[in-house]
Amino acid sequence: MKTMIGAYGTWLEQLLPREPGPWSLQNCPTAEFDERREKAKARTLELMAPPSAPTPQAKCLRQWEYDGLAIEEIAWAQPAGAPTHAWVLKPAGATGRLPGVLALHDHGRFKFFGKEKIAQTGDAVHPLIAQHRADAYEGLAWANELARRGYVVMVHDAFAFGSRRVRLAEVPEEIHWGLRDDADESTAGVAAYNDWAAEHEHVMAKSLFSAGTTWPGVFFAEDRAALDVLCARDDVDAARVGVGGLSGGGLRTNFLAGLDARVKCAVSVGLLTTWRDFLLHRSFTHTWMCFVPLLPRELDFPEILGLRAPLPTLVQNTRADPLFTLEGMEAAAAILQRVYAAAGAAEHFRASWYPGHHQFNRAMQTEAFAWFARWL
Repeated sequence: MKTMIGAYGTWLEQLLPREPGPWSLQNCPTAEFDERREKAKARTLELMAPPSAPTPQAKCLRQWEYDGLAIEEIAWAQPAGAPTHAWVLKPAGATGRLPGVLALHDHGRFKFFGKEKIAQTGDAVHPLIAQHRADAYEGLAWANELARRGYVVMVHDAFAFGSRRVRLAEVPEEIHWGLRDDADESTAGVAAYNDWAAEHEHVMAKSLFSAGTTWPGVFFAEDRAALDVLCARDDVDAARVGVGGLSGGGLRTNFLAGLDARVKCAVSVGLLTTWRDFLLHRSFTHTWMCFVPLLPRELDFPEILGLRAPLPTLVQNTRADPLFTLEGMEAAAAILQRVYAAAGAAEHFRASWYPGHHQFNRAMQTEAFAWFARWL
């Protein structure tokens, strides 16, 4: 089979370990599982190098009700850039502490907006958001659908998206690359920003590496802060908190749920394969946000999510997903099955398969919501 990098593929593949890496949990004796898992977490965090950040102090900016839900817009400061903005949704009139879910939005080559992709807080919907939801979520704002079922659902803008996106006025003109307005919310304006941001991602990734950190590390730092905010709320039962998302949201789920034991239930959608699949066949379909240098020699990609075993995990895949090879997805699911078996908790892991393209459609959402209900 031809590889993305021609004759160099076979050579580079030989650099990956043929057997599970030194921190793998796949064949770990159950009696040693917890100790090795914690050491593997520490090593993974060392290589991700997440930047430190102060404990977030969230402020409520406004409150309102929409379509049966009580909604808040909150924000908290970051060490650099604009504050993170988030929406919090729960059933109107709900009292007491509810289970909480941190809903993670996707990438979708769409950085102008973040939380708006999966949550709706009013009747107005941007045309590109409507198009994106139709393609990726079968038209649903899934955070709203989940909140109606009795959860406090929080959706925040990830690093470099929405409220946290890079602003044109703050970068040199030599890399404006023809973009004149980064705040134009017309269809053409949003599309132009997304095109610019796709190219700027190369610049950001190189700068993050030059600073001694990684994009997954920065995602993890900001997503962990968001989890801090969710768990600290008076209306959330911090012992019953879950995380989930599609695509880029699935990627962030893998890292956050894999490394933070506060996440009692995880649903990772459309972002699971092996490092070998990335290396030979599919890195060209992904962003810089997936990669942690040197980690592939020590831990395979699905085992990042496996670091949460034995805590419950649902992985959903679509068989015609163009972002991965089917063989890569199947191999990743098999790895996680072995990890959970080693943890003595095989029933806490499920890999589900659906027809169709890269998406989190209604049928998938129904299964995901049932998984949250079972464990939270």
